[in-house]
Amino acid sequence: MATTIRTRLAQVVWLVCALAALVLALGALLIALDANESNDLVDVVLRAADFADLDVFSRSDGIKDFRGEGARVKNALFNWGLGAVAWLVVGRILDRVIKP
Repeated sequence: MATTIRTRLAQVVWLVCALAALVLALGALLIALDANESNDLVDVVLRAADFADLDVFSRSDGIKDFRGEGARVKNALFNWGLGAVAWLVVGRILDRVIKP
């Protein structure tokens, strides 16, 4: 019984982390493609990515802050890309720790 609960919990944790990484990657792609931010779906994805970046991998004040031409796209790709990788690494570590 406890083994099943731990296995399910590990799956849920991994799913949440993978979804956060997916949202960050999709948000970075939308920024790179210069998607219409007034579109409701694009707005939802970008707001979800802003939430998933935990203000550590923020587009405006992240790990790396590019300046000049194309800085907006570079910041999104670098910081959100790094955030997506971090979510995947942490998710995999937690999955292995939680699983019996």
